[in-house]
Amino acid sequence: MIVDDNADMATMLRLVVDKKCGCDVELADSGLTALEKLKNCRPDVIITDIKMPDLDGLSLLQKIRQIDDAISVIIMTGYGTIEMAVQALKNGAYDFIEKPFDKDHVVRIITNCLERTQLLRDNQKLQQQINSTTAPREFVGQSPALREALDLIARIADTDATVLIRGESGTGKEGAARSLHTLSSRQNRKLITVNCPALPEQILESELFGYCKGAFTGADKDKKGLFSAADHSTILLDEIADIPVSVQTKLLRVLQEKEIQPLGQTESIKVDVRVVASTNQDLEAKIESGEFREDLFYRLNVITVTMPSLQKMQEDIPLLVHHFLERYKNEYNRPQLSISPESVQYLHQKNWPGNVRQLQNTIKSAVLLSANDTIELRDLSDANHKSYHDDPQNVFHCSYSEAKAETVKKFSISYLSHLLFENKGNVTAAAKQSGMERQAFQRIMRRYDIQSRDFKTKPKLPNAVSISN
Repeated sequence: MIVDDNADMATMLRLVVDKKCGCDVELADSGLTALEKLKNCRPDVIITDIKMPDLDGLSLLQKIRQIDDAISVIIMTGYGTIEMAVQALKNGAYDFIEKPFDKDHVVRIITNCLERTQLLRDNQKLQQQINSTTAPREFVGQSPALREALDLIARIADTDATVLIRGESGTGKEGAARSLHTLSSRQNRKLITVNCPALPEQILESELFGYCKGAFTGADKDKKGLFSAADHSTILLDEIADIPVSVQTKLLRVLQEKEIQPLGQTESIKVDVRVVASTNQDLEAKIESGEFREDLFYRLNVITVTMPSLQKMQEDIPLLVHHFLERYKNEYNRPQLSISPESVQYLHQKNWPGNVRQLQNTIKSAVLLSANDTIELRDLSDANHKSYHDDPQNVFHCSYSEAKAETVKKFSISYLSHLLFENKGNVTAAAKQSGMERQAFQRIMRRYDIQSRDFKTKPKLPNAVSISN
């Protein structure tokens, strides 16, 4: 949408956009007309003049952001209104162009705006899709790897399909199982969790399927098995790779026939149970070695959800750090505690073989051990003042330019995220704290696709449930 009371200017600009950008253009001859048109259309980009008779560009910008803050706004300014254009940037405009303007420059800015708005709207749609089906927030993060896993969970949750959850230790497999259950029509019944490695073979079988009085020595009364307890609910078989082959055979019958046979009983019992299994082991290798039944694997592997390692969602580390910090500040009554940018940077760069659980324990330890109101590197029990040389995931195998670019990117994301979190998404305050001009701060945000709104609602972080397994 082009908003200008100068019809010749608007028409000329429309011709440029039509020819170079290939997108539909809506014209509005005043700010009030633009607002009226916004009731029925949502342009990706609005280019507006500052000086207009009924509603100036700054006031229009404010109202646009209230209606849809994903719309990218470009301010057109003439001689003597540069200060107003700078104010517009502070108020959330994407950029400004001076009259008379260079056509190629205008096209570049519009193209960037179109890409920005599309990314914002795609993210909003995904978030709405997840939020519309997800009551509890089991996970913290916005990385593509995590979003992909959560999207799959949301799509399959309210089905009866058997699900195999795979992933390294500490990636949130149990949290994923809880989400599958909570988002399903079985949510009003208790999720039954079985820690398979913790039970010896003879006990595991009786715990799963139950037994009748007299089935074996010591069986002095009937016992209801966990599958019976999970009737009309969900059962999680945690670390299923450790189930003995003899029990695997009986488990296969449950999946095939939807019935169980308690020890000592000749008749089978029908059960309506949704089975979810998890493992951090290589089941295919166990099949090759004869330790896991191939037919059971295919029965379990109807749908696979793979929980990403922390290495694959590294951009979420600053959010996770602050989430756990808020959680343990509240838990241990340390409301003034903060964390230094150097510490966040170290945690962001570090390799995490224990994934989110390891990061969580690191922050918990730091909250407990920090003697001052700021967590420094010395307070991180696993830091030991390591340098990049000590990190097995360092950048020294790259070329100089690649290593430099990667290091600057990681530092910039971590540094800006920390400041935005501390200032509740206030870009002006964060820029001031950094010693940069607001426009320079915003340019870096745009370069790394950092959105201030992700940091505006600080209470969301401590209310979220962490990833745990």
